[in-house]
Amino acid sequence: MREKYGPSQLRARHDKFHVTEAAATEISSFKSKPINFKIGYWDPRVNGVRYLKSLMYILADGLSDENWKRLRSIRNRTVGEPITITFDGEPVCMDYLQSVLELDFIAGNVELEGTRVLEIGAGYGRTCHTILSNHDVREYHIIDLPNSLTLSTRYLRSVLDAEQFAKVRFTSIGDVDEQYTATDFDLTINISSFSEMTAETVDDYLAMIDARSRYFYIRDAVGKYLDSSLNGNSDGYEVVKLALSTGKLRDVIDIHDNRAVEAHVGAFVEAYRPGPRWTCVANAWARPWGHYWQALYGKDQIQRPVDEQLGLGSEICP
Repeated sequence: MREKYGPSQLRARHDKFHVTEAAATEISSFKSKPINFKIGYWDPRVNGVRYLKSLMYILADGLSDENWKRLRSIRNRTVGEPITITFDGEPVCMDYLQSVLELDFIAGNVELEGTRVLEIGAGYGRTCHTILSNHDVREYHIIDLPNSLTLSTRYLRSVLDAEQFAKVRFTSIGDVDEQYTATDFDLTINISSFSEMTAETVDDYLAMIDARSRYFYIRDAVGKYLDSSLNGNSDGYEVVKLALSTGKLRDVIDIHDNRAVEAHVGAFVEAYRPGPRWTCVANAWARPWGHYWQALYGKDQIQRPVDEQLGLGSEICP
């Protein structure tokens, strides 16, 4: 017989296996245990895609009209079967949400029309795709490792039209010195790859930027982390040790403590300044990842107050 106000079969199962009588008596750590994953929120250990989509929904809901215009200008975003949500009838993925936010920051400080752009480490090419879909740049050069170049070449050929693709130049790392002895760039971009290189390699690239570019944009982590609860060190501790050894910023911090992140902004801004003639034109938190920052530098720019250069008074992560 049905019990008035009684639990459904689903809820009864939850009580049998998760919200048990024994679990209900232990409150010291219950909020991060299975009992609360059935009472309060979804288990983050097995609901990663659900949380990713929720984050994408929040970001999409917060896009400005200008950034929606940018996003809609990017054709063929669903090539490669990304994880997407649908917002206002538009398929949206995390990669291109980040791309339009990055472009919003860059375009607010640099005139992109007719420019020659260099990207160091382009991944599969989302930034190139975004910029070429929104601005009439003269050329877009990509420097990368061979396998990554294969991926970005195939991807960009499939998503760009012929006129756009003709503007893209692909250069393997072994050909950099020979290829760029006399080429100057209006803007150089690096997103999330300097922290994966050796510090010496980063310095080599910064020296090239100092000699060859007028502006430099970087988006990357301000430090490292060792919190195994974030990914369970799924690739093994040897990979963790390798990750801790790369980049110019190797302090281990609590990446989900905004004050700890803010305390490392000054080091971030200084570490990626290409040379003494360069000024940090703007810097801010790089949504949505708590420990990521972005900065734009200009060569031979008018010096700005130190507090502005270090992000004091600019956008800080909550």
